[in-house]
Amino acid sequence: MKDYIIDIQHLSKSFGDKKVLDDINLYVRRGEFITLLGPSGCGKTTLLRMIAGFLKPDEGNIFLDGKDIAGVPPHERPLNTVFQRYALFPHLDVYDNIAFGLKLKNTPEDEIDKRVRRVLKLVAMSDYEDRDVETLSGGQQQRIAIARAIVNQPKVLLLDEPLAALDLKMRKDMQIELKEMHRKLGITFIYVTHDQEEALTLSDTIVVINEGKIQQIGTPTDIYNEPVNAFVADFIGESNILKGRMMRDRRVAFIKHEFDCVDEGFGEDVRVDVVVRPEDIYFTTDPAKCQFTAKVNSCTFKGVHYEMFVDTDTGYELMIQDYDPYPVGSEVMLYIDPDDIQVMKKERTENKYSGKVTSEGTVEFLGAEFECNTEGFEVGDDVTVKIRFEKVDLLDHEDEAITTGHVEFILYMGNHYHLTIRTESGEKIWVDTNDIWDKNDFVGIKILPKDICLEKVVTANE
Repeated sequence: MKDYIIDIQHLSKSFGDKKVLDDINLYVRRGEFITLLGPSGCGKTTLLRMIAGFLKPDEGNIFLDGKDIAGVPPHERPLNTVFQRYALFPHLDVYDNIAFGLKLKNTPEDEIDKRVRRVLKLVAMSDYEDRDVETLSGGQQQRIAIARAIVNQPKVLLLDEPLAALDLKMRKDMQIELKEMHRKLGITFIYVTHDQEEALTLSDTIVVINEGKIQQIGTPTDIYNEPVNAFVADFIGESNILKGRMMRDRRVAFIKHEFDCVDEGFGEDVRVDVVVRPEDIYFTTDPAKCQFTAKVNSCTFKGVHYEMFVDTDTGYELMIQDYDPYPVGSEVMLYIDPDDIQVMKKERTENKYSGKVTSEGTVEFLGAEFECNTEGFEVGDDVTVKIRFEKVDLLDHEDEAITTGHVEFILYMGNHYHLTIRTESGEKIWVDTNDIWDKNDFVGIKILPKDICLEKVVTANE
């Protein structure tokens, strides 16, 4: 029998027209500390609330110890939840807050007393049982909320951004305490956060979620060192994310130089994305070791290391982190070890949509009509529309725009920005640009007729 305490299969959830979770498949091992990590609105809290029983899935199943728990109300599930807002009872003291759930279950008084004092010791609050909870600090209230949850001896503890309301120092202290509690208790923790450092510090396993879909599952080391796509690489820590081309096995080109790498199986002369962490670009004074040169544009002390931005000899900007500073304006020689280059498959190489020829010289896609060359096509033809990323113009006004949208995601790729735009039709369009935009900016979208490529959709009967 597989040692999964929770097994989630094909779980989906929508609120109105918005799909919040899309076909989630995930298992949680017994005793594991697993973190659901992603930006605000990605669906991680919705997933936690469905495990807890506060929300019902539209599709899919959640199994707990091999049993489908659909229809089992929250209070009957062997789970307890710790929320960002601690939800302590202000009219009860610390002892009675912790004992509340046990009293509802008619637990004998001597058993209540033994269990409450044990968890108070575990959360380092033994001398606080008679205190009014409203006199406690935020960190102390969080400890009491955790104690109230674990006193019921749940099989799984669910934690929904429990440290978000604490200041930085207290949050870091509580991270250490949570990890130690998990070790002592030996129960399963499912933790929700948008804080990457927190996830890397606490977790046995991290589940990265974006737009309702799981992007990657792995250990903190795997997620950091081997991101599967540009979103994960950008979201977890600092990264240099760059366009590249896989020349052949163990040889990749980026920033207009070729490098040895350890990756295989991509094929030859294939477009890829490349990730190099800032701490993995090294300075050298040996010309024989130098792979490329650069000029230092900025140097900032960050406490443990210096963070420098350099312009390479081929016009790319890279971030480098090093223990030694290099003066602004200095020319430096650099190299990257093969093990430190992470090659990833490109998620897409161009924009591609289903469209329809609506008249001579006009095609409909993205919920709008665009002028283009329709020679060789007939009105009513279903077509595939292709546009290169750099051929989409973004405008700060609607006057010349064909449609509009909002900037949803921004990825800096060394010498340009790669933007994800959510259009007014709800679809996405991806844009390469040198212009600087901010997330959530409203933009006009314009594509010249000559930059729209049409391909006829071939049906099975043709």
